[in-house]
Amino acid sequence: MQIHQRSAGDVTIIDLSGKLTLGEGDELLRDKVNSLVQQGHKKLVLNLAGVPYIDSAGLGEIVRTYTTVSRQGGALKLLSLTKRIQDLLAITKLLTIFETFDTEADAVKSFSSTGV
Repeated sequence: MQIHQRSAGDVTIIDLSGKLTLGEGDELLRDKVNSLVQQGHKKLVLNLAGVPYIDSAGLGEIVRTYTTVSRQGGALKLLSLTKRIQDLLAITKLLTIFETFDTEADAVKSFSSTGV
């Protein structure tokens, strides 16, 4: 699992590539998000375009990340879900919790309308 961060205005985009699984990506994601939140970044977009597979630990980490950011008064949105990840979120009913976007521009723009 590799994580790269970049900014689009005041929105931080976290690009993930590789499997998001127990011991392989979940801890990296947790550390990165905790670090960003402590630095005051409250508008986060998780780009999952490069993630071919997520297991239950990876899914749990995305939920935990969402909770962490929300408790700090921020927002986490998901970008570029693969068909497999979209199906997984639909089956687990998590698709109703997360805001998901197909394009980065739409994801970044959505923050200006939410007031976060």
